[in-house]
Amino acid sequence: MRILSVVEESVVDGPGIRTVIFTAGCPHHCKGCHNPSSWNPAGGEEIEVDEIVRRIELSGWDGVTISGGEPFLQSAELAKLVKACKSLGKNVWVYTGYTIEQLVAMQDGAVQTVLDYADVLVDGRFEQSLRDMRLRFRGSSNQRIIFLNKV
Repeated sequence: MRILSVVEESVVDGPGIRTVIFTAGCPHHCKGCHNPSSWNPAGGEEIEVDEIVRRIELSGWDGVTISGGEPFLQSAELAKLVKACKSLGKNVWVYTGYTIEQLVAMQDGAVQTVLDYADVLVDGRFEQSLRDMRLRFRGSSNQRIIFLNKV
């Protein structure tokens, strides 16, 4: 899986203390993006999903957030990662620039697996004109926090 970085301890990308995985590559190129270095799909480094899972397990935190870039550009690997995190009992959040409706319309088995296993999806492109610093866990008011599974 192409990974830009792993933050072993974060309190801003979901509730509690979490491990955050930033994937490389993003087609959205949102104006005002807080992480434009993630746009390059060749950025970061290739890390096996099993290695990412090992690092998550060693962190000891209950939560994992997968952000980007655009995680769904690597949907097969993302599905493996989310399933492995859930098997460890982790609470999993996934951020995406796609809407849930767009993801479902892809009719991609790996995408559906992510939606089946993740606890929360934060969807929608960042819209600079809708930026609101009062919002928790999202940057603009068009983005939604969607509870996919009961935690």
